[in-house]
Amino acid sequence: MSGTRAGRVALVLKGYPRLSEAFIAQEIAALERRGLECLIVSLRHPTDRRRHPVHAEIRAPLLYLPEYLTREPRRVLRAWQRVRRWPSYAAARALWLRDLRRDPTPNRVRRFGQALVLAAELPQDVARLHVHFLHTPASVTRYCALLRSLPWSGSAHAKDIWTTPEWEKREKLAACAWLVTCTATNRDHLAALAPPGRVELVYHGVDLARFPPPAVTRSARPARDGSDPADPVTLLSVGRLVEKKGTDVLLEALARLPRTLHWRLVHAGGGPLRAKLEQRARNLGLGERIVWRGALAQDDLLGEYRAADLFVLASRIARDGDRDGLPNVLLEAQSQALACISTAVSAIPELIENGVTGLLVPPDSADALSQALAALIGDPARRHALGAAGQARVDAHFRLESNLERLAEKFGLPASHAAERTQAA
Repeated sequence: MSGTRAGRVALVLKGYPRLSEAFIAQEIAALERRGLECLIVSLRHPTDRRRHPVHAEIRAPLLYLPEYLTREPRRVLRAWQRVRRWPSYAAARALWLRDLRRDPTPNRVRRFGQALVLAAELPQDVARLHVHFLHTPASVTRYCALLRSLPWSGSAHAKDIWTTPEWEKREKLAACAWLVTCTATNRDHLAALAPPGRVELVYHGVDLARFPPPAVTRSARPARDGSDPADPVTLLSVGRLVEKKGTDVLLEALARLPRTLHWRLVHAGGGPLRAKLEQRARNLGLGERIVWRGALAQDDLLGEYRAADLFVLASRIARDGDRDGLPNVLLEAQSQALACISTAVSAIPELIENGVTGLLVPPDSADALSQALAALIGDPARRHALGAAGQARVDAHFRLESNLERLAEKFGLPASHAAERTQAA
């Protein structure tokens, strides 16, 4: 089912802008270039001090909802006094109360309050709501859409899919007009809970204008093999320091490498486990071999991808069920012909074919990861071959432009000139 191009689309996000959600920002910017008129609605104010360059390109105005209702009580009260008189209010309130009985939490109360504010303040020219993430942002969106009698659609990603109760996923999938998700693994899971045809696969893709392939003169990396302590192999890992990224497993794997191999690790990404992981690295005797860069903007990340010899991401399923979908950092690394080692979790095998475009190991296995690292640290020729094959796969199947076409169509945008040429051929 495609959307109808009439009026603006309100894009509802949990937080904006966020460094960890560059994939959302690049999608918004690309849709704007295609002619989509947007309003960005954020449930939270930004906490990151830095921004990606793509954020400066986005023209859409911003509407921040009250993050905590007690901080803006007059705004919430004004919205309720206005909305409670609408004919749609009784049905929306009944829906919320039914949800609250099954999920009696302050979070559920907060989401209805935010929905009241959004419904009251939403500009009249907004004709559709589209939400990123199927958990709390979709609750706000669903309540607001019912209050304003508007259609809504969504994009589901990772944590929102795997940590949301099944009853809630079923009801939201039944209520939305359509939903896209970024991996076949996600699609298959959600499609089993949804009406036929409701869920569709649309990969995020990587914007090769922001991650252009290295120039020919730089495409062949130095043939480091870990034998020279003065010229160690540079390993790179990018990801938030949270349980599902498996950085603790990576540290254990590094500690098991032969002492004859010389390497250094650069880690990019912030997160709540940083202090704990830095201490663990010191306890393992790795402290001087690891550089913790913190969260980086895309232009800085590009330099790190090009300077590295090998990329590693030890993704796992967290204890609460949270997991990666298809980490965009793997797409970015492979766009730079950087050989990758990761785990056979979720949708990562949709990108990496083990032994062909990278190496995959079981999650939570420090031994297997250590063996894979040792093999590639000492074999620059194989790293080069895997990196080249990974780059070719990204170029053929994971470009932003080709994957954006279907999403643009669902928003009612006309086909791009490139798509028209492809169809004519």
